[in-house]
Amino acid sequence: MAGMPPATVEVSDTVVQCLVRDQRPDLGDRPLARVANGWDNATFRIGDDLAIRLPRRAEAVSLILHERRYLPDIARRSPVPVPVPVHAGRPTSDFPWPWSIVRWVPGTAAADVGPADRGPAAEGLADFLLSLHVPAETGVPVNPFRGVPLTDRDSGVVERLGDRERYPQAAALKAAWAQACAAKAWDGPATMLHGDLHPGNILLADDGSLAGVIDFGDVGAGDPAVDLAVGWLMFDAGARHRFMGAFGSAVERDTWMRARGWALILSTAMLSNSDDNPRMFAVGEFGIRQILEG
Repeated sequence: MAGMPPATVEVSDTVVQCLVRDQRPDLGDRPLARVANGWDNATFRIGDDLAIRLPRRAEAVSLILHERRYLPDIARRSPVPVPVPVHAGRPTSDFPWPWSIVRWVPGTAAADVGPADRGPAAEGLADFLLSLHVPAETGVPVNPFRGVPLTDRDSGVVERLGDRERYPQAAALKAAWAQACAAKAWDGPATMLHGDLHPGNILLADDGSLAGVIDFGDVGAGDPAVDLAVGWLMFDAGARHRFMGAFGSAVERDTWMRARGWALILSTAMLSNSDDNPRMFAVGEFGIRQILEG
């Protein structure tokens, strides 16, 4: 089985309570509940309006710091709520890394509803990305795994598609990958990116419209196609058509071709590494189906 990366530090409820009571005693009596245990961070809800994010492995420490640095500016532009940091937690003898308290963003994760129920969010998600994708300032980090030229990721995709048991459609997927790699490379300015935009990080309101976007650990600069891949990870063909149409002339055909390639990268990464996470495994399966359907 291929599972999520193991935690370097297992974050317990007791440790989190001690961190809060020591550094934010005004919040020490609030109820605490673990709500997510991702590849990089553990997230706890504290009370009704706040959440705590802590790295679960050393590689994620810089991601917490990036969220602190760039989320306030993103929040000022965003048409929907994002988890703005309100407290910069310090390392202690119980927990060796920085951590954050952020605004809780209410909503239902799109990964937890059916594809038909995600459709109403298409135009709202496009509006969010139009607000996010501005030229990045000097110094914004470039994630070596997101927003880079597709050819930089070729070896990983080819290796994953070599698993014929997991990918019986490997020939068709390799053809889709070749088509994406043949698209014109991004030649615009490095753009601000979410970097990890998939249905688990997109929140919906009761009517299915976009309620918020979370988990900005991979925020950085690069090719916006990596975020546009959400069209295949999130929507069926009809909603994807509306999502793409909402950008009008702001996105070129070659960028959509690269976005489909990024959808293949992300879908195969989830499908090949989430045997212990059925939720993300399902996102990867859905993405593969959408890529093959066109």
